[in-house]
Amino acid sequence: MDLTHWVRAAFVAGAILLTGSAEAEERWQTLPDAPPMPVATQSGKAPVNGIEMYYAVYGTGKPVLLIHGGLGYADIWANQVADLSKDHMVIVADSRGHGRSTRTDARFGYDLIASDYLALMDFLKVDKVALVGWSDGGIIGLDIAMKHPERLTRLFAQAANSRTDGVKPDVMENKTFAAYVENSAKVYAKISPTPDQFDAFVTQIGEMWSTEPNWTDEQLKSIETETAIVLGDHDEAITREHTDYLAKMIPAAKLLILKDASHFAMLQDPAGYNTAIRDFIDR
Repeated sequence: MDLTHWVRAAFVAGAILLTGSAEAEERWQTLPDAPPMPVATQSGKAPVNGIEMYYAVYGTGKPVLLIHGGLGYADIWANQVADLSKDHMVIVADSRGHGRSTRTDARFGYDLIASDYLALMDFLKVDKVALVGWSDGGIIGLDIAMKHPERLTRLFAQAANSRTDGVKPDVMENKTFAAYVENSAKVYAKISPTPDQFDAFVTQIGEMWSTEPNWTDEQLKSIETETAIVLGDHDEAITREHTDYLAKMIPAAKLLILKDASHFAMLQDPAGYNTAIRDFIDR
């Protein structure tokens, strides 16, 4: 699959969504903007695994790490940061190559990106976190839960997959998803240290998406971290069948289906999403 070619084509589909018909849209068809981020108590760039990784910390209390999805960046979590930082220490970051973080020529892999986040935790002197991961962030959470369970208290994994066949074959044709890609390219051009290299970045991460993740049943069954497997009932990218499979394979996993929401549930229903997180990580 030529991801770079598709990203260019997605701009057209995204424009159709943003400027198209005036017919009323269902909530799960929308792509709301995140509000501005609150003022961070600490922010900067951490030197991890040969990159400069942007991070920000908000509030005090039990630590929560929010990991964004592919092509995204930390600020997409603004609604969640504003709520959770009232009584938690909330950590966000831009994954390697995303947002304000740099990248190297090293092959992208979920294990490498997971090691970036573990190194960031070490940099911040945080031993354990409740991890909330969306899409690629959820996959990174699963990787950490399998290989470094001692670093997690709980895992809230939304729209994650453990095999490439968990992704819907027609996701590339979805207008909401295409609009997200278009918006991501615009953000990249504004804030990336390499603003003219979006196509190269997409090509690099696309090589990972085409082959990873590829975990076995036995690997999923080895997860001991208390886990919630979460999916919007109108998710554009991840199949319900695969989500059910994950919840079945991971011991004692909680299956949570978010009503009238898609892959972008944290933007479409921030209040409901925040409640779902709190109900799981604080109970």
